[in-house]
Amino acid sequence: MGPKRALDVALSGAGLLLSAPLWPVVAAAIKIESPGPVFFAQGRVGERGRVFDALKFRSMVHDAERLTGPRQASEDDPRVTRVGRLLRASALDELPQLWNIFRGDMSFVGPRALRPEEIDVNGAGVAVPLHQIPGFDERVSVPPGLTGVAQIYAPRDISRRQKFRLDRLYIRRRSFLLDVKLILLSFWITVRGSWESRGRKF
Repeated sequence: MGPKRALDVALSGAGLLLSAPLWPVVAAAIKIESPGPVFFAQGRVGERGRVFDALKFRSMVHDAERLTGPRQASEDDPRVTRVGRLLRASALDELPQLWNIFRGDMSFVGPRALRPEEIDVNGAGVAVPLHQIPGFDERVSVPPGLTGVAQIYAPRDISRRQKFRLDRLYIRRRSFLLDVKLILLSFWITVRGSWESRGRKF
């Protein structure tokens, strides 16, 4: 087991134990406000293109994509519940992904785990599958991360092509110390409850 994987196992295991008292509180808040399941599982592309189910606390209305199809949440998205906005701002909606990290589906730091069916729009307004964007193969050569350079520094609405450039920058410069730095910075953003405004203040 390398140092990165050892850090992932240690931190995710500790996180699962320490956050355990929060889980029933979050679950109750979700159920009180909005009918539907507490957890939300979604297929994501992992290392070497393997698809796995990423787990999250549900932050949107149940069956949010029934009318719109797969679509990334935007600022002030009406599908996001009031409880969901609090969960997303503090990243508490992603607590269940600690289990994905513990299992080895993900790492704490790496490119964001993308959905298999996601697309981007190029400069000509043409829809392009993500696997055709330069840098896709490089970014799936490593495990996806709960946090990372693009997650911290990139505004939500920039193109996938631009985010892929940040992912490739991380992959080429990654190190144990860089991972620790990004984890600490992510923890600070979580404490501030400012994940929804990332890319503007950091």
